[in-house]
Amino acid sequence: MTTNALSFPMPNALGSIDQYISAANRFPMLTEEQELSLARRLKQNNDLEAARALVLSHLRLVVSIARNYLGYGLPHADLIQEGNVGLMKAVKRFDPDRGVRLVSFAMHWIKAEIHEYILRNWRLVKIATTKAQRKLFFNLRSMRSQNGEAPHNLTQDEASDIAQKLGVKTEEVFEMESRFAGGDVSLEGSGDDEDEHRIAPLAWLADSAPEPSEELATAQHERLQDEGLRNALASLDERSRAIVQRRWLIEDGELAATLHELAAEYGVSAERIRQIEVKAMQKMRGLLSAN
Repeated sequence: MTTNALSFPMPNALGSIDQYISAANRFPMLTEEQELSLARRLKQNNDLEAARALVLSHLRLVVSIARNYLGYGLPHADLIQEGNVGLMKAVKRFDPDRGVRLVSFAMHWIKAEIHEYILRNWRLVKIATTKAQRKLFFNLRSMRSQNGEAPHNLTQDEASDIAQKLGVKTEEVFEMESRFAGGDVSLEGSGDDEDEHRIAPLAWLADSAPEPSEELATAQHERLQDEGLRNALASLDERSRAIVQRRWLIEDGELAATLHELAAEYGVSAERIRQIEVKAMQKMRGLLSAN
């Protein structure tokens, strides 16, 4: 069988996850010799066609691993996609001279990417942030799923038994179990119920009044802006200053002067007024940015 990746069919525009899985399972599996040859081509020559062949021949592995994580309620296609990212990372880091098949090496990378995706998306707020918490998260769900237990509060004996098997403290098992049980709460409420929005967390958590530090910072910023603007205007010649003021610093309710109106007043062309305005604005920007 040829190892030319160009002979591998691509599952483009398949339209459904079932069609994708079917196509992935049709990709030829590589013999050990073919795998080593492709891996060496990739490592020694950065041969992207070899990398493509290695990835495509292991898509079925990603599909198989992703199927084990369907219990988290996340889209199967997304789990497969994240697993494919892990597979590509594994192919990039695979060393053909270590005496290990790619399938064994890639499993770790595939699972790692799927785990990271689940932890990012299973809850709006992360429930496992440390390495130990992540391990407990997946092992605890796996153990309870394998035991066929309906959702219920763990007893002291159950938690102690799980803690002993996983090598963690009983308190840590209870804490993770409470995180499982806790659902997400919308800050803004949901639906069109006005009462629900009134009692939503966003209605009573936020304080609309600015903090004193924010008020001081705002006042200081405005003072510096006004002072800087006055200094920048003072640096212009009289004509340039008048043009900028009548074009940009008008009072509320007034209309800005047009280029043609100013041109008629100063006896020059509208283009000349535009050039004066551009030059003056550039000078002012330089002075303001330096402050």
